[in-house]
Amino acid sequence: MTEETPGFDEQNEPTDVSEGTAPEAAEPKAAPSPEKEGAAPAGDATVALTAQLDQVRTALGERTADLQRLQAEYQNYRRRVERDRVQVKELAVAKLLTEMLPTLDDIGRAREHGELVGGFKSVAESLETVAAKMGLQQFGKEGEPFDPTIHEALMHSYAPDVTETTCVAILQPGYRIGERTIRPARVAVAEPQPGAQTVKEADAEEASAASADDSKESGGPDEG
Repeated sequence: MTEETPGFDEQNEPTDVSEGTAPEAAEPKAAPSPEKEGAAPAGDATVALTAQLDQVRTALGERTADLQRLQAEYQNYRRRVERDRVQVKELAVAKLLTEMLPTLDDIGRAREHGELVGGFKSVAESLETVAAKMGLQQFGKEGEPFDPTIHEALMHSYAPDVTETTCVAILQPGYRIGERTIRPARVAVAEPQPGAQTVKEADAEEASAASADDSKESGGPDEG
């Protein structure tokens, strides 16, 4: 009796991969191209960068506008401070010079009476020089037209030789600093005599008529 040697069944036989198999199936699949895979992400990145750039530009414009506004406000502040400083200085100088006016009046009266001599004269002139350097100006002269904005009339009269209201005497000089009057000139004024203008016009007419009569009586120019 012969024993069969155990072996492989037909079902357990190895399959021959070399027969009946397509070459495409045997080869591994190729990896997708990186260019095709990166095309869509690159476009999205460009859009995102453009959006970020627009945001940065908008923010830069806003910050620039804020800086310009702050600079303008600072310039306005500096101008206000400078203007206030000048005004405060002018007010302080005006107050100081106003307090000096009675002393200057005394110096003026002493000069009119010939009492400004010796050391008193030197001190007085030095004081007047300092006041002038600080911007003090004296005004008011006899014979100038009366101006109520700079003159204060303390006396009033009529005069036949004036044609308008005129300052005929300066009782106290006026003072100003620049365009600002710190004390008006106190004056005596004179107005034209009532009816004086009519009389002058009548006299002028009579003189003109007399001249014309004299011309007629003389017979005019000699005939040749």
